[in-house]
Amino acid sequence: MSRKRILIVDDSVVIRRVLREALTTEDGIDVAGVAANGQIALAMVEQVNPDLITLDIEMPVMDGLETLRQLRDRYPAIPVIMFSTLTQRGALATLDALALGARDYVTKPEGNTVAASIDRIRAELVPKVKALCITRLVSTAAARVTTPVPHVPRVSHRPNRVPIEVVAIGTSTGGPNALAKVIPCIPADFPVPVVVVQHMPPTFTRFFAQRLASAAQVPVRECSGQEVLAPGEVWIAPGDFHMIVRRESVRMRLATTKQAAENSCRPSVDVLFRSVAEMYGPAVLAVVMTGMGQDGLRGSEMIREAGGQIMVQDEATSVVWGMPGFVAQAGLADAVLPLDQIGPELVRKVVQSQLSQVSAGL
Repeated sequence: MSRKRILIVDDSVVIRRVLREALTTEDGIDVAGVAANGQIALAMVEQVNPDLITLDIEMPVMDGLETLRQLRDRYPAIPVIMFSTLTQRGALATLDALALGARDYVTKPEGNTVAASIDRIRAELVPKVKALCITRLVSTAAARVTTPVPHVPRVSHRPNRVPIEVVAIGTSTGGPNALAKVIPCIPADFPVPVVVVQHMPPTFTRFFAQRLASAAQVPVRECSGQEVLAPGEVWIAPGDFHMIVRRESVRMRLATTKQAAENSCRPSVDVLFRSVAEMYGPAVLAVVMTGMGQDGLRGSEMIREAGGQIMVQDEATSVVWGMPGFVAQAGLADAVLPLDQIGPELVRKVVQSQLSQVSAGL
């Protein structure tokens, strides 16, 4: 396998050094060049031919967002990972960058020694670099073709005879843009609640929920714990907290926990999926979309064992076909769909299940 060439773009000498040291110690990765601002970086792309670019947001001469706009115009196939701060300003700028086409982001270490910063960046950045560099490029036409469910052994699953009462969605890398396409499809009279885990740090999830809400037909909020689940509402798990569902008499409530991370994630899709499987049984529709790793796989197994249904995003339209790919390859998915079909199909399944129940009672 050829070595992957990375272009580092950051105005901080210290950060450039930390990134270089974190990346050059990894097998298969070369730092092809460094640049102190976006203008220099754009001039270097043809020369160094990078497989991936790490891009700071706040820089002199040309900042990260303007650099990203020009990169997407000139070199749309090169994946970009933003390097941002854990601040309100950093969160908003990172969400802007993701909307402009950045594939992912990493937050800058704060208050650490150089050695600790290198270790943290290596742990967080290197897996993303490797995943994005090996992601298969597909044409626009191919991205619109439905991927068939793989022919692998499937767990026993009886036909679903109950109406869907909750939709649970899990996603990670590429998820903000995927959710921005799915959530607006949910109509104002949607008959069930929607609970979402998007891997994001604190602060980011609150602003992300606000952005989704601005384009949605239903309320979209960050969970703070103790909210009663009601039809036609979307709840986003808060950064650094797991989100679960609990039964309280005849009502379902959300709760947040600081239990240990699962799959190196908090919030974790597996934690949410386990709780909805336990609380709702066969009345769950789970959706697993683009993301690294296999968070959501164990939770999907529990949902299938409880009689629930699962949809996953296909490989062609996923930024990284890790999370949905593991679920599909385990034979747990009832449907493997391109991104533009997930929202409409999600709505159709829920509404149809509710109508079927009404018809059965007549």
